[in-house]
Amino acid sequence: MKSRVFPINEMTPQQLAQAAALIDGGAVVVYPTDTVYGIGANAFDEKAIERIYEIKQRPASAALQILVGTTAQARQIVQWSEDAEKLAQAFWPGALTMILRPNEKGTPLRRGFEGLGLRVPAYAALARLLEKLQNPLASTSANLHGRPVFTNERELEEFFDGKADLILTGGTLGASASSVIDLTGPQPRLLREQALSREQLEKILAKPIK
Repeated sequence: MKSRVFPINEMTPQQLAQAAALIDGGAVVVYPTDTVYGIGANAFDEKAIERIYEIKQRPASAALQILVGTTAQARQIVQWSEDAEKLAQAFWPGALTMILRPNEKGTPLRRGFEGLGLRVPAYAALARLLEKLQNPLASTSANLHGRPVFTNERELEEFFDGKADLILTGGTLGASASSVIDLTGPQPRLLREQALSREQLEKILAKPIK
């Protein structure tokens, strides 16, 4: 079955609401972000999550990121901290993923990992979609595991057609991923330095990070 394809920046509020309902109901979706194209699904839907791993040929030992539309949505599923608040105010929406310990509601999303990697992307059309979702979006880059991410929407469509239920296109994107900081321990740890530098993060936290 062919995927349903929509240019995300041309979608009406009604179309975004319909797409959100499909995703909440178990659909797998490919979409543009402010960094790279992603593939995602309702974070609480185990069958949809399994499909993402199958499509990407991704090992179960690799965690999925959680995308939310607002900081308030992030607070609903994790144990929020002073460091998280500082970084969110400085860099969200944007290319920073923060790993935080889940609260009771977010615990089912751990899937064997200590924390949840959360991000509020700075892509306006995607943010509007995320805000309409009833559940957070489990997300990872739109590619085969270990291979380069798709940045061209035509190549993206060709690969994911028939694999994902929805393909939301947004033109050609860059290939810069978010920076990742782990806030689950007593001292923040920088796990991936990409879009944001160590110096930028340390300046906001006013302390060194590992």
